[in-house]
This record gives sequence, structure tokens and C-alpha cells, in this order.
Amino acid sequence: MASGRVLALDIGTVRIGAAISDPSRIVAQGLGVWNAEGDAWRKDFNEAIRKYDPKIIVAGLPLRTDGKPSEAAERITAIIEALRAEYPGREFVFQDERFTTVIAQRAMIEADTSRRKRRKNVDKVAAVIILEDWLESHKR
Repeated sequence: MASGRVLALDIGTVRIGAAISDPSRIVAQGLGVWNAEGDAWRKDFNEAIRKYDPKIIVAGLPLRTDGKPSEAAERITAIIEALRAEYPGREFVFQDERFTTVIAQRAMIEADTSRRKRRKNVDKVAAVIILEDWLESHKR
């Protein structure tokens, strides 16, 4: 079985949710929510790379319901291509993220999370869902 941590990103225009796996790639946990405006998130991203040394970075790719890339998918692909050039020793992959924000919202509502906390943490929860989906699809 593969080992080494996996970092997942839910990249939005305002916030970026981040989640990390354990080294054995069984458990996903939320890392945080980063400010996506400008390059503010790069400090947090670099810190996560330094601290956790993930071998794989999974980016949620927002596809349309027909499976075709959305405008946001094109923007995210460009961001990942830039990161791929900066971090040649890491593998960058995409994971379909359709409906992850909706699923995250529902889970937090069911957990009776306040509206304010939901707004603050939905991206982190969405990143956990993206990571869990990726981990599940890569079990051996």
C-alpha cells in the first residue's frame, strides 16, 4: 500500500479549504481555511508542505453536471499547473468535487453547526470530503 501524506485543496475565489491525510492514507482531517485573495494563501500552502511533506496534492475540480469543466475548473487547473512547476517533486492530481460544498453544508447542518461556523468552515469540510473521496478511490 502507498504511504506518505496527501494534501487536498478546495480552491475557491475567496477561501481555500485544506485537508491532510495521515501517513498511511486512511484518515482525512481538516487543516484550515486560507484566504484565497491574491497570494495570501501561498504562505499557508508552503507551511503545509513544510510541516506535512505531502507526496500528493489533490485539487478539487468543479465540473458541470454534464462532466465538462466549468470556468472555475479552468482557473483551478492554471493554479495547479503553476504549483506543479514550483514543486517538481510532488504529484498534483484532480478529484471531481461536484456537490462537495452542498454535502459539507448538509453535514454541518445535521451536526447543528451555527450558520456563522458553517460559513467559516464549509471549505475545510469540503476539502476533507474531496480527500476522503480520493483516498477511497485509491485503496488497494
